[in-house]
Amino acid sequence: MSTTGKINVQTENIFPVIKKFLYSDHEIFLRELVSNAVDATQKLRTLASVGEFKGELGDVTVEVTINKEDGTLTISDRGVGMTEEEVEKYINQIAFSGAEEFVHQYKNQADNQLIGKFGLGFYSAFMVSSQVEVITRSFRDDTKAVRWTCDGSPNYTIEETTRESRGTDIILKIDEESQEFLEEARISTLLAKYCRYLPVEISFAGQVVNITSPAWTRKPAELTDEDYRNFYSELYPGSADPLFHIHLNVDYPFNLTGILYFPKLKRNLEIQKNKIKLFSRQVFITDAVEGIVPEFLTLLHGVIDSPDIPLNVSRSYLQSDANVKKISNHILKKVADKLEELFKENRADFEAKWNDIGVFIKYGMLSEEKFFDRAKNFCLLKNTEGKYFTIEEYRNLIAAAQEDKDKKIVHLYTSSAADQHSYITAAKSKGYDVLLMEEVIDPHFVNFLEYKLENCSFVRVDAEVVDKLIRKDITNVSDLTEEQQKQLQELTEQLINKEMYHVQVEALSSEDAPVVITRPEFMRRMKEMSSAGGGFDFAGAMGEQYNVVVNSNHLLMQRILQEQDEAKRKISMKQAVDLGMLAQGLLKGEALAEFLKRSASLI
Repeated sequence: MSTTGKINVQTENIFPVIKKFLYSDHEIFLRELVSNAVDATQKLRTLASVGEFKGELGDVTVEVTINKEDGTLTISDRGVGMTEEEVEKYINQIAFSGAEEFVHQYKNQADNQLIGKFGLGFYSAFMVSSQVEVITRSFRDDTKAVRWTCDGSPNYTIEETTRESRGTDIILKIDEESQEFLEEARISTLLAKYCRYLPVEISFAGQVVNITSPAWTRKPAELTDEDYRNFYSELYPGSADPLFHIHLNVDYPFNLTGILYFPKLKRNLEIQKNKIKLFSRQVFITDAVEGIVPEFLTLLHGVIDSPDIPLNVSRSYLQSDANVKKISNHILKKVADKLEELFKENRADFEAKWNDIGVFIKYGMLSEEKFFDRAKNFCLLKNTEGKYFTIEEYRNLIAAAQEDKDKKIVHLYTSSAADQHSYITAAKSKGYDVLLMEEVIDPHFVNFLEYKLENCSFVRVDAEVVDKLIRKDITNVSDLTEEQQKQLQELTEQLINKEMYHVQVEALSSEDAPVVITRPEFMRRMKEMSSAGGGFDFAGAMGEQYNVVVNSNHLLMQRILQEQDEAKRKISMKQAVDLGMLAQGLLKGEALAEFLKRSASLI
């Protein structure tokens, strides 16, 4: 005997709206139906464990099958199944009322970011089907199988039928617009994407396609380092081994499991984000996790799994709420704990990994105050001799020699040890130490540390002549008169581009170079920050600015002033200026060729 009915629809044309808007991506239907089948199987296992189901569980594999001749896709399980009353309750009332509520809210909210429940999953079937048929039989004794059919209208039919065993078959008559879902390759891809780690075996095309106990669901004590590496290779085939991992396992006040890996990061910040996969009870949800972990942690790889993360109706976009914030803070704390533990337990190994993790730690310190508070104790600074120091250790190292007249500790640094070699040598000759700051992120990081640390400044070694890198209450006396200095300035200005170069005559040591080219710290740093993705907008548009510092105490300057031949005087000064430019890497192309030719003739 069969009965027909009509779902209680308050909203007109609900099915077309579901078909178009219920999920942003129609492929999600397979995830929803397979995960529902797994849920039904898990419920039966639970009932058996507490003695409410006394039969044999037997094979509980969920099967996905395609019948191209009939144009159908079927998802079958041997879980709890449903009675006729339960079909009426769970499909016609609860699940559908949730779908109807979605449609009602959708029409009143332009952004379509609505919180929903997994119960809506069943109706995702209508996105790809012209008809949906459910054949189900309850695990309870003395119950009969029933068939429910619906063609995408509010009308449905329920009738008695036969099914040899408990469980449910959901048979989708795939519509003309969705024929791709009758292709074996397409279904294989979707099962691998969404269902690879579901806790019940799933069979398709004669093969089990999932791993029911992935590494993150097991206890850390059960896993070896090789197990963690193998799982990483499963997630990211062909990738280099990660540096280390963090195993998350929390059951109060929220549920969270997962494994996060630290990959080797490229120094130029060409970083692939969206590498953390979010699951809910082993169902893949999304790899866009910016809302669930602090932004800098999206540089990590791995898996997080939590049933306590609220999702929108498509399970694809995270909503901010108290649980999300708690989970986010917990993950941040666990990452900081792990890094601090590695630093304290084996500092030598931590230093060896610094080139690979330094960018990550600096990025985290820049973007998260809580992480900065922890990381300042294990963030390392590396000097040009390859030695590592914590921020506090380095301050103590340089405090005596590098305190300026305003009681600030001046941290000298280079952005390229090769290009700024002569400036580094000059600084070291004064007893100063020089840091390596060669990462793309370092202009931001230097600026940030100046803001966060008391009585601290950072100056690049080529920002000033060596005597002015760290300003002391000492004034050098020039060997030349003011008139002679003016002559040198005017002569030099005839030889340079005055829009790009500013000439200064300074009383340096006679041992210093005759001409030194410096780049003012503030404007150079602003330009670097702008090019690295930050800083002030005007900085990137400004031309390069340099100071040409003429050393009035160098013997060459006295000789130039004594030279009576104007042409020879200009040649000598041009040679001195070009030597300064060569040290800054500014002499290129035709100018470099002319310098080399002139040098050969002078020799």
